[in-house]
Amino acid sequence: MPLFGKTFSPKKTPPRKCASLSNLHSLDRSTREIELGLDYGIPTMNLAGQSLKFENGQWVAESGSFTGDRREMQRLRKRNQQLEEENNLLRLKVDILLDMVSLCPTALLRRESDLGSLQGALALSE
Repeated sequence: MPLFGKTFSPKKTPPRKCASLSNLHSLDRSTREIELGLDYGIPTMNLAGQSLKFENGQWVAESGSFTGDRREMQRLRKRNQQLEEENNLLRLKVDILLDMVSLCPTALLRRESDLGSLQGALALSE
């Protein structure tokens, strides 16, 4: 028995008068394929005045839409290559220095043991 009288029962909604407000269902098959078909074309976008299109999994500039200077691009590529080479050289130097640092304690221990043995031999010869 419910606490406040009747159980909750919402009213049923009346059926809709119109199935769809779109007029696409009234179009013929060819027009519907053009409107709703799977051929979307190549995706394109415009960023800062430069048109790009999506081809083979990458965004590429459309021909004639490049506004930058080709010499500037070439200079930037050359500078990028120089920086990559410098970075590789610095990584190599760091690796060499780490190897040298790791060898220092072993060389020191060896010298200490040699010094100890020489002192022992010197003490025996006296």
